Amino acid sequence: MAAYMLVDVEVRDAEQYAKYRDEVPALIAKHGGEYLVRGGDFDVVEGDWKPHRLVLFRFPSRQAIHDLMSDPEYAELKALRQRVANSIVVAMDGIE
Repeated sequence: MAAYMLVDVEVRDAEQYAKYRDEVPALIAKHGGEYLVRGGDFDVVEGDWKPHRLVLFRFPSRQAIHDLMSDPEYAELKALRQRVANSIVVAMDGIE
């Protein structure tokens, strides 16, 4: 079953974050993920959520998301992201 990962990123250091943004797509692809939304303009239609930068991915399974997050190759990039940005990461199953 497909799974989705939604990330809300508040970038605190755009210059440092650029390295993360440039290098992470290869690891996303390694785990079968694909970008569906990568930043851009959005509207909060209802509620008081104030997202910063939204990124939406589709993966083959929720396990693939967890495998990405625990991949030793991702550890350095993950640490970089955590140093230069505040992130909320949510994994959810699709209905397919």
